[in-house]
Amino acid sequence: MKVYGLIGKSGTGKSFQAVNLCRELNIESIIDDGLFICRNRVIAGISAKRQETTIGAVKTALFTDDGHRDDVVAAIRKIRPSSMLVIGTSDRMVEMIAARLDIGRIGERIYIEDITTETQRETARKQRHEMGQHVIPVPAFQLKRQFSGYFMMPVRMLLKEIGPWRDISEKSVVRPTYSYLGSYEIAEKAMMDIIEGVKREDRHVAEINRIGIVRMQEGIDIYVAATFRYGADIPEAAKGFQKKAAGMIEEMTSFNVNRLDMEVKGLI
Repeated sequence: MKVYGLIGKSGTGKSFQAVNLCRELNIESIIDDGLFICRNRVIAGISAKRQETTIGAVKTALFTDDGHRDDVVAAIRKIRPSSMLVIGTSDRMVEMIAARLDIGRIGERIYIEDITTETQRETARKQRHEMGQHVIPVPAFQLKRQFSGYFMMPVRMLLKEIGPWRDISEKSVVRPTYSYLGSYEIAEKAMMDIIEGVKREDRHVAEINRIGIVRMQEGIDIYVAATFRYGADIPEAAKGFQKKAAGMIEEMTSFNVNRLDMEVKGLI
């Protein structure tokens, strides 16, 4: 396996540039902030951006926890990528990550200053320090479970088709747990109100009888009991309400909906 290192100071746009760089050099996989990413998918790891403190984030990025390190090593050995890009803030950091994951020495080093302009790096710094935004080089849906409950948005870029790659690249912008801008909480009542709002726009649902919400580590489980109007195709109507309610909660709260169970209490 050929190992590359992408090196640059924190907040200079390394993760944003990583996908483009992998396309140009035909690099198959990425190690970035505790995650093993291969072929545009998160294969294994824990994101450093979910840690409560900056120190915790650094430890995660360096794979200091044996369990975390072992899971990623096992995944790398199973996938056996032909090439890998290790992202870090210094030569020493990428060397430590490569040694910790037992992937061999860094064969080629690429510095962020060599592939970006000062203007691009300044824009990245403003996004990091003024807006608290960090980029992860995978599509947003790949991160829903790790970042359930945190603001996240996709960044899509049209790119020229190169080899097996598709012509659309997607990155995701997240606001990390340890961001100085803080975290936020959403009351269950707010999520219940969202479901009630979906009900008011659904001609098949007459009444919401009960809503139950359980917060899990990787998202929320929802139970909804409802009374439907007579004449509706109940299975299809219930399925449609499930899909719309779950989608609206994910869109408006950033929580990953693991499941939304519907119970039909009756017809009127």
